Amino acid sequence: YQPLIDLRSGEVAGFEALARWHHEDRGEISPAEFIPVAEESGLILTLGRWAMDRAATTLADWDRQVGEPLPVYVGVNLSAIQVARDDIAGLVQSALRSSGLGGDRLTLELTESSIVQDPARAQRVFEALKALDATVAMDDFGTGYSSLAYLQRLPIDVLKIDRSFVTGMMVDPDSVAIVRAVLSLAEALGMSTTAEGIETVELATTLATLGCASGQGYYFAKPLEPEA
Repeated sequence: YQPLIDLRSGEVAGFEALARWHHEDRGEISPAEFIPVAEESGLILTLGRWAMDRAATTLADWDRQVGEPLPVYVGVNLSAIQVARDDIAGLVQSALRSSGLGGDRLTLELTESSIVQDPARAQRVFEALKALDATVAMDDFGTGYSSLAYLQRLPIDVLKIDRSFVTGMMVDPDSVAIVRAVLSLAEALGMSTTAEGIETVELATTLATLGCASGQGYYFAKPLEPEA
């Protein structure tokens, strides 16, 4: 679980749930290695349902430990394969029911590729998620092939600015221009913004000054086990 930080207050606003695999013989296996295999084999559907349930259960456990609902949410990634082949609204509803959480405690992160493959289905999925009060975020914004028209048409709440733009900001004026443009676009469309890959105090300060709402990265914290 990697903390998402409110860049104005410096407080933890939520967590992104990230899949990690520690193999008995091979040690740590990178998600960049095992997620594509899971997608190709169809196992991403089982893995995705497990991740959704696990993330919701963990957040509900934290609530129970402190005796009240915490002012944080958890973000769960959805693969384009899941969007195309699974009942996304059904699995989210099941996770909420079994954990006792409200939909507003859950953010679903989808990449542009999940929209491009079948825009009509993506729209139905997005609307069904909004009907459950869940938050919808577009992950890795600016790196895919989606049309800006999708931002106008789909009920997207958050744009996540890809780390490739964020990490280049201190040395590349073009990266700064792109980040500024995304922040302006999000504000005009009434969307929030999250910057990925914040690794220095300078980046955190610059993004906060530019008006980015939240951020995540090794400057704040690495992905942590639930107990940590």
